[in-house]
Amino acid sequence: MYYIVLALLYLFSFLPFWIIYRISDFFYFILHYVIGYRRVLLMKNLSIAFPEKTEQEKKQIIKKFYRNFTDTFLEAIKLLSMSQKSLEKRIQFDPSIFKKLYASGKSCQVHLGHNFNWEWVNVRVTRELPYDFLVVYMPIGNKVIDRLFKYFREKMGSKMLAATDMKNAMIPYRNTQYLLALVADQNPGNPQKAYWVNFFGRPTPFVKGPEKNARFNNIPVVFARFYKIKRGHYVIETKLATQNPAEMKDGQLTLEYVRYLEEVIRKQPEVYLWSHNRWKFDYKEEYANLKVDDNAGTTISA
Repeated sequence: MYYIVLALLYLFSFLPFWIIYRISDFFYFILHYVIGYRRVLLMKNLSIAFPEKTEQEKKQIIKKFYRNFTDTFLEAIKLLSMSQKSLEKRIQFDPSIFKKLYASGKSCQVHLGHNFNWEWVNVRVTRELPYDFLVVYMPIGNKVIDRLFKYFREKMGSKMLAATDMKNAMIPYRNTQYLLALVADQNPGNPQKAYWVNFFGRPTPFVKGPEKNARFNNIPVVFARFYKIKRGHYVIETKLATQNPAEMKDGQLTLEYVRYLEEVIRKQPEVYLWSHNRWKFDYKEEYANLKVDDNAGTTISA
């Protein structure tokens, strides 16, 4: 079944972009006007993040979100036959910050959010990085789809590490220089083992893993974002968050990441994955010792 689906998608990938985007327009229409895919959740999330926006403004963001959503998945299929040269024309990327960090002899960790189009960005940057490019991902329940997306993502040489088995997946790379990419706004499996940070004014749990790994190994951390210039064209921006995370207070790095993520989302809200239920968990007083405080640094106890 996997090879049949792969062969069909491979043939699809040879279609020119103008046809692919017309097909995306069709799926956009179905999602937006017929199915109303997760519309209630989208409006709920946007109402939390942007209470100052009118109903019409939020509806416009949702409309643009649906178009970016369908574009992303069809662009991912295009990767099957897309050349590195074509990706370089469509995605602007300056790897100098990573080359400097590599020259220092250190590994590096990148924290980013659920922004479109992460599939293209993953493949685009791999060959320009001096590091082994390790990408942490959450396995998809459907094994055929999971295998397909793993194939897309590893096409140019990146190495996918399942978040469900990180301890073992990292073993081959512990004594090498690596760049570890983490989508750090994943919902934690257990809110009692998370950092709680005000995200758009609401207490929200964030996984501890990204910060804990950076501080334990004391490796530089870079924040990254990508935004859409126009259809099929993106820019990657990077920012050095810290050279020595081990010197930071517990929770401080996560707090700085969350503030960065808010800034990224405000600049171009339509490219964020609003169908991801970011406010899935409600804050309880029993989480008080896990809460990161903006003013005093952190209230976390060991």
